[in-house]
Amino acid sequence: MEEKKITPKGMTLKSLKKKAVISCADKFCPIHGEKKLKVRGRVFEGEVIKKLHGRVTIQFERMIKVRKYERYEKRRTKIHARLPECMENDVNVGDLIQIGETRPISKMIHCVVIKVIRKMEEKE
Repeated sequence: MEEKKITPKGMTLKSLKKKAVISCADKFCPIHGEKKLKVRGRVFEGEVIKKLHGRVTIQFERMIKVRKYERYEKRRTKIHARLPECMENDVNVGDLIQIGETRPISKMIHCVVIKVIRKMEEKE
């Protein structure tokens, strides 16, 4: 029979280690935060073009039909998104990420990073 070490709060060391890995201090984290942001509305995928502390800017292209000329044109859209503390080391400029729409967090930020789809290949 395996002996379990109990901490003062009644939690085992194994559960404390799991909790330390999973939890983050960001209250606006959609996964672990105390004020969990509910992802509602549209979900976007785009490339990270700028990374700041707690925020990223993504850019993606879309096709718009021009009825006058019966052709399509490409347009680019930039969106600012909240970057949770637990994902700060995972996201870099050039990565393809997925963001979801939430309630307004600030004047510019209305989205939050959900996951990293593809990392940028490093040039050798």
